[in-house]
Amino acid sequence: MSQPCSLRRVHLIDHPLVQHKLTLMRRKDTSTKTFRQLIRELSALLAYEVTRDMPTHEVEVETPLETTTGRMIDGKKTVLASILRAGNGFLDGMLEVLPSARVGHIGLYRDPATLKPVEYYFKMPSGMEERDVIVLDPMLATGNSAVAAVDLLKRLTPRSIRFVCLVACPEGIANFHAHHPDVPIYTPAVDRGLNDHGYIVPGLGDAGDRIFGTK
Repeated sequence: MSQPCSLRRVHLIDHPLVQHKLTLMRRKDTSTKTFRQLIRELSALLAYEVTRDMPTHEVEVETPLETTTGRMIDGKKTVLASILRAGNGFLDGMLEVLPSARVGHIGLYRDPATLKPVEYYFKMPSGMEERDVIVLDPMLATGNSAVAAVDLLKRLTPRSIRFVCLVACPEGIANFHAHHPDVPIYTPAVDRGLNDHGYIVPGLGDAGDRIFGTK
């Protein structure tokens, strides 16, 4: 049986180290300090996977012995686009692997009356039409914030967009790809679903609260 179109655009990252660290993060008794360290380590591992198929071009280099050719990532520097606030938890680890990447921020909050995301901050580097964007948000739950973030990014016509999260669920994936079928999702886990409060179950709780120790 073939997979639904939306699931075919989901890259499930099942490397043993990734799964091991995610399992430690799920534990309710994992401390804030340990949670931060784990997300830093895990995001560095995810950076390798999400950049696996980025385009490259051939360059000539002079080694200590002779001239040869090598390959470098094509185009302008990659942009890491963090959905505030929890997306910032990815940045340290991602920047260890992509130290010259540019960083953008997307601030959204949920309107209590309409339950729709409302933009309060959006700042990206210049020259986005020549850049590849990696959108960062730990949880793909309802998918509304991710949809709104990519809506904003597409106005700048970047060369490509990828979405990275720690945990997704079928409802979030379906909503996201109903609006952005061209944007692949990279995640170590697709959990069972959402509870009555819109949290992923079994999930790992509120990622922002666990990163910043605010609950």
